[in-house]
Amino acid sequence: MKTRWGGFGAIEMELTGDAAKPFELWAVDGATIRIDPKWDGSPESVRYAQATGLVGTASVIPLQDNQLMYVRLNPRSYTPFGLGPLEVAFETVNSFLSAHRFAGKLASNAVVQYALWLNETTPAQHERLIRWWQDEIEGTGRVPLLSSEQKPEVLRFAAGTDADLRLTWQEFLIRMIANAFSLPPVLLGLEQDVNRSTAASLMDEAFHSAIVPLARLVAEHLTRDLFGKRLGWPEFEFVFNDLDATDAMEEVEMQTALLAAGVLTVNEVRAMRGLAPLPSDGANIAVKKEEHVTTAITNQEIQG
Repeated sequence: MKTRWGGFGAIEMELTGDAAKPFELWAVDGATIRIDPKWDGSPESVRYAQATGLVGTASVIPLQDNQLMYVRLNPRSYTPFGLGPLEVAFETVNSFLSAHRFAGKLASNAVVQYALWLNETTPAQHERLIRWWQDEIEGTGRVPLLSSEQKPEVLRFAAGTDADLRLTWQEFLIRMIANAFSLPPVLLGLEQDVNRSTAASLMDEAFHSAIVPLARLVAEHLTRDLFGKRLGWPEFEFVFNDLDATDAMEEVEMQTALLAAGVLTVNEVRAMRGLAPLPSDGANIAVKKEEHVTTAITNQEIQG
């Protein structure tokens, strides 16, 4: 059986019959959902089934199309399951964990990095030296004293530097993992390419590349599946607040420029900012200000 890495999500929708709270949503393990390929396209027909793991008739629970919200990331044509970030990054994550585990053992001296070569010694002398080292020297911090006709030679299995930890390789894997999840590497701890001028833009990029697409996907499913199919409210739309929010100062400057050019009125700008319209006197004053600005612009064009 092929393992599915979670490019999907499922939410069960249930009507309550209460006008104040007309529905309830229940999280469902997406890996337990099976899709019926013979679904006829009707919201009232069975499209999904949940495998409970029980024995008998309760092993599979049928679910209609208007009872389950099935969210897929990056839908594909040859499979009903979506392509999730973890499926893309699985091999990279596995490689990073293996490299990180090896580096931890190497740094903690759990991996032998060198050996002593004693020339012209018998196996009995080797055994005596090993026992003496383990009993008297290892872990005690004492200075070992060796006396022999020839100086022992140290055979190193590695260079003995940070290159043995494969830090550059681990950094590359972290960048690949961040790319699979549409995130800048700085959010996973890599700060080499980050400074004050780029930090804010990277955070903004992470929000628009990783959060906004997923939020829009969930909002579309809530609008189509919950409001349209389950509740029968096709005129309603679910929208996240401030999902496409821009910089506050840029928005103010844009609205001020449009107001000065006469493209927008004061009440229109107030409506965009969620404020009530001004009374008639205030509206007249705003119109006079707009006329004054327009006259000043026209005089400058004539003088030019």
